[in-house]
Amino acid sequence: MLVWERPEPPNRPVPAPLNRERIVRAAIGLADADGLEAVSLRKVAAVLGVGPMRLYGYIAGKEELLDLMVDAVHAEIRPAGDDWREVLRSLAETTRRAAHAHEWLADLLGGRPQLGPHALATGETVVAALDGLDVDAVMPVVAAVNAYVIGAVRREIAERRAERATGMDEKRWQAALGPYLERTFATGRLPALATVVREAAHLDADETFRIGLDFLLDGIEARISR
Repeated sequence: MLVWERPEPPNRPVPAPLNRERIVRAAIGLADADGLEAVSLRKVAAVLGVGPMRLYGYIAGKEELLDLMVDAVHAEIRPAGDDWREVLRSLAETTRRAAHAHEWLADLLGGRPQLGPHALATGETVVAALDGLDVDAVMPVVAAVNAYVIGAVRREIAERRAERATGMDEKRWQAALGPYLERTFATGRLPALATVVREAAHLDADETFRIGLDFLLDGIEARISR
């Protein structure tokens, strides 16, 4: 029986009461502070002041714990809007906000669909907003938006991690690599790339995300209207 359907053990009088919500909250706290590598059943049990074996009455192992953590964060992803485009934009923006609030989420997004209750509620909202679209097009549209968001947030989180690892923010990194690029462009072998790097507006992450999402939604709208 999946964890979503499996009943929790009955309450009993113990010094440290326990339930899945408390376990998941403790695990998310560890992951928010120090990443997924900081999450283990032993460490979660220590935070809760219980023995690790007590956790196995509530979850089968770390994989279930990670599933529960991701679904708990899906409670923060609540797309809304008056039409399909607003809902898809809201889905993208709220997913991105959740990933920035919980950096580890970027490592777990993608792959097989999340089937926890919060994730399913999000999916219901999004699919309902696409009512009227050919049923065979619904999932490709949602998958396209999700793929864009996952790619964008993973790039942004990777930049954050690189900044922490090197002590150099993006501007300092660009300044350090600038002379190399100028020498390379001076050879004349990369004219198109040189023009873009030298002349195009250098947008921040928020603007880049918004404009890229507009391109995607415009494409979806053009395809739907055909």
